[in-house]
Amino acid sequence: MNSQWNGQFSRYDRVARTGEGERQRTVIQAGGVEIGGDQFIVMAGPCAVESERQLLETAEAVAAAGARILRGGAYKPRSSPYTFQGLAVEGLKILEKARAATGLAIVTEVMAPEDVALVSEYADIMQVGMRSMENYSLLEALGPCRRPVLLKRSAGARLEDLLQSAQIIAENGNPNIILCERGIRTFETATRYSLDIAAVPILKAVSHLPVIVDPSHASGVRSLVPALARAATAIGADGLLIEVHPHPDEALSDGMQSLTFDQFRGLMRDLQPYLAIRESRRVVEAELLVAQGEH
Repeated sequence: MNSQWNGQFSRYDRVARTGEGERQRTVIQAGGVEIGGDQFIVMAGPCAVESERQLLETAEAVAAAGARILRGGAYKPRSSPYTFQGLAVEGLKILEKARAATGLAIVTEVMAPEDVALVSEYADIMQVGMRSMENYSLLEALGPCRRPVLLKRSAGARLEDLLQSAQIIAENGNPNIILCERGIRTFETATRYSLDIAAVPILKAVSHLPVIVDPSHASGVRSLVPALARAATAIGADGLLIEVHPHPDEALSDGMQSLTFDQFRGLMRDLQPYLAIRESRRVVEAELLVAQGEH
C-alpha cells in the first residue's frame, strides 16, 4: 500500500478500504449474480435499446457466449440533440422481456432523480453514466434505492472524485456500489478516451467496492476492445462492460465501438487463459492463508 493513499482516500470512510482497519471486500448481489466475489462477471449488450428484436437477439447471443448481465440504454444522454435519445419506458419494458427470455440480470442507466423509482422497477443494477457522476441530486436519490449502483468514472474525474461520488451514495443509505473505469480524457486523439488501467489496482487497494472496466467507451474503437478487455482481466478487474450489437454499422448509438456477435464470442474465448491464471492464483493465496492460520 502506498502510504500517501491512506490520507488521500481514507476520509471516504464508507467506501474506503484503508483506515484504522481494513474492510473485507464487498460482494454485491444483483439478479442472482455476485459481483466482486470469485467469479469474473461480464455485462454485455447494445449501447441503446432500439427494438425488441434487436435486444432479444443480442441478449440470447451474449448469454450463450457467457455474459451474466445484459446492458442496454433505455434513456440515452447524448451529446447532440439530433441523435437517438432512447426509447425510455418502452425500452425498459423490452429489457424486462429480455430478462424473462434469457435469465440475464439487467443494468441500465438512470439520468434523473425523478426517474429512480421507475427505472428500479425494471433494472437489477442502476447505472450512473459518466456525465452524471457529479449529479449529486441523482446520487442522493439512489441512496434509498434498493438496487445496486454501477458508478462510472467521469472523463475528467480523478479517482478521488469517483470515490467522493460513491461516498455520497453510501452516506444516503446504499452501500452496494460498483466502480467502473471507462476511460478519461487526455491529449491523445487516436482513441475516444484513454483507459486508465492503473485505476483498477489502485481502486482495489483503497476501496472495498468491486471494480469493473468498460473497454468499449475507453477506446471508442471496435478493434481495440478485445485487447483492453484482456488487459483489464489480467490486472484484476472484477468484470467487464462491453457493447455488442447485431449490426454495429447500423447501430443508432456507438456503433464504432460495438462488437458483432462473432467478435464477442471470440473475446470471451480469448479471456479464458487469463481467467485460468487468476483462478490458480486465487487458490494458491487461499492455501497460503490456511497455512498461516495453522501456524
